[in-house]
Amino acid sequence: MKKYLVIGNPIDHSLSPLIHNHWMEKYELTDSVYEKKKIKKKDLKEIVEQVRSGKIKGVNITVPFKKEIIDLLDNVKGDALLTQSVNTLHKAKNEVHGYNTDTEGFKKSLEDKSINYENKNIFILGAGGVTSSILKAFIETAKKIYITNRTKKKAEELKKHGDTLLTTLKREKEIIETIDWGKKPKVCDIIVNTTSVGLIKDQNLDLDFKDYENNKNALFYKLRGKTYEENVSMYPKQTNSNLYFQKNLKHPY
Repeated sequence: MKKYLVIGNPIDHSLSPLIHNHWMEKYELTDSVYEKKKIKKKDLKEIVEQVRSGKIKGVNITVPFKKEIIDLLDNVKGDALLTQSVNTLHKAKNEVHGYNTDTEGFKKSLEDKSINYENKNIFILGAGGVTSSILKAFIETAKKIYITNRTKKKAEELKKHGDTLLTTLKREKEIIETIDWGKKPKVCDIIVNTTSVGLIKDQNLDLDFKDYENNKNALFYKLRGKTYEENVSMYPKQTNSNLYFQKNLKHPY
């Protein structure tokens, strides 16, 4: 039996087994199974070695291990190298390689609905493992990117990483700005919630978006929705972000 796995902590919220096992059944991959496993940081090395030995055929990685896994890998490729965030492990010869599909997946979710994200003002909430992938998606074309996080140091580290990407892309460095948690920039075109709110019961963002009430074209995107419609919405009737962003929050993995 070929075993595939998604790892994280927490992991009960993950819909990956449901999604992947559906497609395995549809295409009659009867020798394959996809499971989820809650692990601790100390377990990462063993997971990598199980991929290397072939015991596990492939692994998806969710919070909070997308950065922690990197030092244990033989090679990090493509967007994973640029974002320093890995969500997929695969064996190549006797090496374990890390990849990132978050950036392209996020962009495609917008493009599939013909949402124009070029030359826009972007507001990103959070600075965790997936956030660098979202930043990479916007950084080539955004007019301005604002980042906020409860721990401002992490937001500043993400900005520094973004400035390095801008240098690589030969774009001006002045488009990324960090702001204190609880404050908001001027009304932006796209607001992306990358925080872990929703993974733990009764968590709140404690941010009020009432000033967006007159901006019906603002796009809210939360990365914890079970469906595209839960992920993306034009400005909702509720003006309190807790009511919108926290509703049915689930991580896609």
